Amino acid sequence: MKRSLLLLAALLAGLSLQAQRPLYIVNGVPCDEVTSIAPDDIETVDELPADEETIARYGERAAGGVIRITLRYDVPATFSDTLSFADYVTREVKWAADEPAARVSLRYRVLADGSVEIRELLESTDNRLKRRILKAMAGAPRWEPAYKNGAPVETEHVLTLRLPEGKRMPREPYLRMR
Repeated sequence: MKRSLLLLAALLAGLSLQAQRPLYIVNGVPCDEVTSIAPDDIETVDELPADEETIARYGERAAGGVIRITLRYDVPATFSDTLSFADYVTREVKWAADEPAARVSLRYRVLADGSVEIRELLESTDNRLKRRILKAMAGAPRWEPAYKNGAPVETEHVLTLRLPEGKRMPREPYLRMR
């Protein structure tokens, strides 16, 4: 399992171990993009070589091998028909254009009942923005949870917001040694 996760990490980082890009199959469906899959949502990763059997089974797209990914869910969690969760939180947070640029990043879990639970604060450059984001998340409508075999399951996500939108973050202070 550990080797599989290391292999997936290398592939997601663009460090292909083969000359051609592998075919990714997520929950039985071919996918072009797998970088948005949270590592905690992955149940298993299988690597199939670029041999005759694999190509016969999956077609010419498998000439670079196949990476089969099985997720912890069959149907992903969804927030809204019209807004992403990040867009909803951004809309709810009041952060004026003249306020300093700030960034908050946190890990949260969508529970089986559709509620959100904060798991870990990853970064916060401004406590005021952090408090406003947490308040917006607490007042957010419930998600439609992910499902596995017809039953709701928990999923983990990361939210990173930088406000005001379009304003650059100040450079990190650094020391110059002479």
